[in-house]
Amino acid sequence: MTGFGRGSYNGHGLSLSVELKTVNNRFLDVNIRLSSELQKLEAEIKRSVGARLARGRVDVNLQFDRDESVSYEVNSPLISSYIAALKDLKDEFALPGEPDINVIARLPNVLLVKKEEISEDFEAAVKTALDAALDDLEQMREKEGGLLGAELETRLRHIEERLVPIEGEAAKVPDEYRERLVKRIGDMLTRAELQVELDQGRLAQEVAYLADRADISEEIARLRTHIEHFRGIMDEEKEVGKRLDFLTQELNREANTITSKTTNMVIKENALKIKGEIEKIREQVQNVE
Repeated sequence: MTGFGRGSYNGHGLSLSVELKTVNNRFLDVNIRLSSELQKLEAEIKRSVGARLARGRVDVNLQFDRDESVSYEVNSPLISSYIAALKDLKDEFALPGEPDINVIARLPNVLLVKKEEISEDFEAAVKTALDAALDDLEQMREKEGGLLGAELETRLRHIEERLVPIEGEAAKVPDEYRERLVKRIGDMLTRAELQVELDQGRLAQEVAYLADRADISEEIARLRTHIEHFRGIMDEEKEVGKRLDFLTQELNREANTITSKTTNMVIKENALKIKGEIEKIREQVQNVE
């Protein structure tokens, strides 16, 4: 589910903020942007996020300022290489002069900010800000989840409404098959100019066989069962997204079967409408954790 959360910490000469941004994803994917000196915190941050979130791509951005003097260290290998290169240049071309410290000091990366070890206070500050950001994110996602639940419930009701005319027409399917079969046999005999009396017993057997293949009562019953199961899962609190995603596939499977089993236009039209509602549910379910 998409969302944003922010947490901060101020104290002990430290100002720190953590921002979380989430977008839809089938699995949990945590991406953290940290400076090199903070890389050791990455595993702990991922564990904290994983303990609170189960699904989605999560971008974590940490920024901080420390109110303390900055220490520098000299990049001795770089300076040595530079002086050696100047000496070779002087010897090869017999040039006068000596290396100027002012010139050397202006070279890139000659003076480096000294890396400080991460203190326990700093780690505790990161955890405080991260927890606050996760709280903020969950509050936002909870509000969005309420709206999403209402949207999904509306789609489920639309499916149930479309099932009513399908159920009304389902009982007509065997008779429709019988009429179609008798008409086709009659047309074939007419074209062949044959006068043959139909075996009503055999015809009844064929109709029964075709009617059984075209029976959609089981698909209708399973659709209603899946809908109730879907509602039950929505009322749960933890990690329902993957199960709703699976149920959406099952709903679509039943609607496809209904569409393929009959030529009744009322059934087909309503089944196609149901498939449209299921597709909208599928899109929304991707937002559910």
